[in-house]
Amino acid sequence: MRGLIFDVDGVLGDSEGLAKQASVRVFAEMYGTIVDPDDFTEFIGTGPHRYMQGVAEKHGVSIDLDAAIEARHRHFVALLDSGVDIRFPGTHALIAEARADAGWKLAIATSSPRAKALVTLEAARVDTSAFDAIIFGDMVTHKKPHPEIYLAAMAAIGLGPEACVVIEDAITGIQAAKAAGCACLAVTNSFGGAQLTQADRVVDSLEGITLADLGELING
Repeated sequence: MRGLIFDVDGVLGDSEGLAKQASVRVFAEMYGTIVDPDDFTEFIGTGPHRYMQGVAEKHGVSIDLDAAIEARHRHFVALLDSGVDIRFPGTHALIAEARADAGWKLAIATSSPRAKALVTLEAARVDTSAFDAIIFGDMVTHKKPHPEIYLAAMAAIGLGPEACVVIEDAITGIQAAKAAGCACLAVTNSFGGAQLTQADRVVDSLEGITLADLGELING
């Protein structure tokens, strides 16, 4: 038995850009501060608190973190509701292949809280019932790059790291996966390949990636 664990933002849904846009709006509307979308890049995968607080610290702005995160979620949902297509090529085919193979278990492990992750998955038309376990960011104490979320996902599907491969898009996510002892496939949806070299393999898309490809990473 093997395990396939997906991140959400930047892997199952093309949502990182929308999260940046939503966050830029929060700083402008609530604090009168103009921030650049790229200010958030280094905090991708670290969870909403560090994501917002990190940029606030960069600009020397004191923010009400909970209120800012709530406002960010409203803006994020509004952007999704505008009808943007956030599906990535290849994701649904890979999920379907793994779901049809009795030798694989499927899990999701995301630093995003439940509410944000679920609206992202819905917009990306990902069927959550296909997964054996989903670990949201508000279910763990430590966010990526700490390995807790991947350790929790493996525990939920009853497998050890030697049998699991993680699909990530972020530097912190790769670090978390490797710290948990998992093989990791990185997709260049949020960072360039040169920044993702800690992964076992880097690809530009999940289109054409098969279970055989992922099995090679585990065996390797």
